[in-house]
Amino acid sequence: MTNELLPRGGHGILIIDDERSLRFTIGEALRGEGFRVFEAPGGESGLLVLREEEIDLVLLDQKLKESGEDGLEILKLIKREWPDTEVVMMTAFGRFESAVQATKLGCYQYLGKPFEIDQLVLILRGALENRSLRREVEVLKRAESGRYSLELIEGASPAMRRTLDELDKIAAGSTTALLLGETGAGKELLARRIHEKSPLAAGPFVEVNCSAIPENLLESELFGFEKGAFTDARARKKGLFELADGGTIFLDEIGEMSLGLQSKLLRVLETKSFKRVGGTTNVVVNVRFVAATNRDLKKAVAEGHFREDLYYRLSVVPISIPPLRDRVDDIPSLIDHFIQHFNRELRRNVTGADERAMTLLTGYHWPGNVRELRNVIERALLLGSGTMIEAGSLPTEMLARAATASTGSPDAAGLAALPAGPAGVLTLAAAERYAVVSALARFEGNKTRASEALGISRQTLRQKMKDYGLAE
Repeated sequence: MTNELLPRGGHGILIIDDERSLRFTIGEALRGEGFRVFEAPGGESGLLVLREEEIDLVLLDQKLKESGEDGLEILKLIKREWPDTEVVMMTAFGRFESAVQATKLGCYQYLGKPFEIDQLVLILRGALENRSLRREVEVLKRAESGRYSLELIEGASPAMRRTLDELDKIAAGSTTALLLGETGAGKELLARRIHEKSPLAAGPFVEVNCSAIPENLLESELFGFEKGAFTDARARKKGLFELADGGTIFLDEIGEMSLGLQSKLLRVLETKSFKRVGGTTNVVVNVRFVAATNRDLKKAVAEGHFREDLYYRLSVVPISIPPLRDRVDDIPSLIDHFIQHFNRELRRNVTGADERAMTLLTGYHWPGNVRELRNVIERALLLGSGTMIEAGSLPTEMLARAATASTGSPDAAGLAALPAGPAGVLTLAAAERYAVVSALARFEGNKTRASEALGISRQTLRQKMKDYGLAE
């Protein structure tokens, strides 16, 4: 059994029992086994300890006679607020019905009094091992959820191979890495690859999108907070840095982080320690940092939007991810991979893309990179009915861009790729939509120039865009 994911400094055990002598006896025995032991005479005082300390397991008496509290009700509260904490219940008045109810509420085991200390220690270790296994399973699930995606960056193109070779060299160490690339190019996948090949691969991989969390919440999400740090801080909460202990934290879109938070992040990078919001003691973590951005950080530094010292601390090893349009050789294998994936998900039996569709897919400029390609293939399998992806299943905008790329006007091949009507003839609606899309693509969305080229008013163009469901 590995312990990489378990808290350091001994497991925290809370004994909730109104018999002082029993608490003392059990506590002394458990301390001798290396546990951190806390005691409480009742449920209310026990909940206070849970809010203040890091507790891994609660040893809970079913009937607290002095306070008149019901252990099952306390069990409910514990599992509601701290679902990851194991609970072992003790009773001298056990009934089968109570044991069943306790198990349903999440109790690990029901222990009848009196009991041997050796028996208790064995049960507690089993409960803690069960907790550890659950956490490891979650780590494996996260890794498995991204595993098929990791295959997507195994590029055949020279540009991607160079990037992967460089990345694999640094993955074996603990150096902070900065991933640079356009949206959808695969920064999160490369971050996962670094984690999977690092000495901390057995630990968690925690991803944070710095642009998706409001600025006033990001600090407490990263650092955690102590009880009473602010109005709604009713209990201590671990931050993402702490949850990533023993693994990798991926700070995506780091260019969107505020200057104030950047200075605090710099300290964490340099000392591997921090204080929770409202806290006074340092929390030390063993975490590898990987950051990513689609912004030009050098420009952001020059404009005063990004700290220069943080930039140099992050960019010890900057890795640039080539956009999909610069690695066309990778597109066929990516298409094949997505087809296989969506065949399983959508219960289809598509074997590939026909010649015309493949020409359009490899000739497209892919502003959304791999993410956009994935969406296009999913759409094609949803709309198509045969065993091959046909051009008619691809977005009309893609057909229009391909048709106007070289000549600036629609070509016969582009029109031929459009879906035909019931009689096998191109419908007027399809041709008109194609003409509108082509004009908008040709003039980069300028409605005035597009309407002039089409020989219609700007108002008519806007109406046709609405009719055909074209985004503004």
